[in-house]
Amino acid sequence: MDFIALDFETADNGRDSACSLALAVVKNGTVAETWHRLIRPPRASQMFTHIHGITWDMVKDQPDFGHFWPEIRDLIDAAPFLAAHNAPFDKGVLAECCRAHGHGAPLTPFVCTVRVARDTWNLRPTKLPDVCRFLAQPLNHHDALSDAVACAEIMLAALRDGYDPTRQLGPHQ
Repeated sequence: MDFIALDFETADNGRDSACSLALAVVKNGTVAETWHRLIRPPRASQMFTHIHGITWDMVKDQPDFGHFWPEIRDLIDAAPFLAAHNAPFDKGVLAECCRAHGHGAPLTPFVCTVRVARDTWNLRPTKLPDVCRFLAQPLNHHDALSDAVACAEIMLAALRDGYDPTRQLGPHQ
């Protein structure tokens, strides 16, 4: 099954404050390509540098989300679903970043790999490092690219173990 796993890092509490975005594009059961960009958030406040290590100096000269959206919109629109660990967060960031730049949020449904891990392996806790440890999946947590690839690998492992993503792809995504 093909899909895209994604991960955002944010600069502050605003859902429009993406400062990093990564995609792991899965084709034919493997991560076929990756995409990662640093993004200039709308405000210079970097409340979460202590978590992800991204400073204002690293992003102040980068393009904003609106610059990158045309580059990835078709890819996201074509995906049968987007996988994210704690998907409501990433879905909200994507929607708010799109809105802030005058774009409609994509209609592509999300599958939450927190729920996937709980449903497939009955794991608790299901923070990304816990699930990666269970699967022996390397992780540099809060690096968007590492997190997106790890999320893709979680989804692939669950699919191999019989997980049906349509369980989360109902009409009220």
